[in-house]
Amino acid sequence: MRYKVVPEPHGLDTLRAAHAAVALVPDSVEDCCTRIVDRTAIPSRDAAREWLTFLQALELVRETPQGFERVRTDPDRERLAEAFERRVFGARELLAALDDATVTADEAFEHLRPAVGEWERQRHTDWTAEWRERSRRLLAWAETFGLVAREDDRYRAAERE
Repeated sequence: MRYKVVPEPHGLDTLRAAHAAVALVPDSVEDCCTRIVDRTAIPSRDAAREWLTFLQALELVRETPQGFERVRTDPDRERLAEAFERRVFGARELLAALDDATVTADEAFEHLRPAVGEWERQRHTDWTAEWRERSRRLLAWAETFGLVAREDDRYRAAERE
């Protein structure tokens, strides 16, 4: 399963704080979101819900029949990068666009455009604006995780170790 939710990037410190805010004992979505808002710079419950889903995509939390629980793991960049590429919709498509070229965020969106399903296109009044923004967020997270490097307004694949 690949997740489509990509919150506004706030860096690894906020990601780690959001991860730490989720209880080790399963808790309801509402309680998890309240903890995230109370313990991080994430401003609202709606934003916290996006972050909770993103943490799930990155394998930092899991959903159980009793609710969400924190996974005991160190959220290091290499592990996050691997989960991001494998489990976040659009990440591998945008990274593939960087295999042979540098691209702007708008050019990256053009590579992602064919992968956007009809349901997503019908879901938003201006789906291209929505997915351009999502492309920008994906690139910013890819940069945070060390997968891409940014030079002015262009992105390129980062050197992998």
